[in-house]
Amino acid sequence: MTLSKRFGIFLMAGIIGLCALELGERLAIPGVHTLISSAEAVVGRPLTPVSVAGVARRTGRRCAAGVYSC
Repeated sequence: MTLSKRFGIFLMAGIIGLCALELGERLAIPGVHTLISSAEAVVGRPLTPVSVAGVARRTGRRCAAGVYSC
């Protein structure tokens, strides 16, 4: 088997694999977990890094600990 034929087979297998992963995610059954999990953070909750409440909480804690000069 030549090098170009091996490369072609490897490339086709990769493309088919990626298409299968994408199709599997689109046809996922609700309640069944997949290999690729989705993000669970919701912007606006106190523990998310970009929320106003989270920033205020961390800033207050850092000021109390002496990290910042507030």
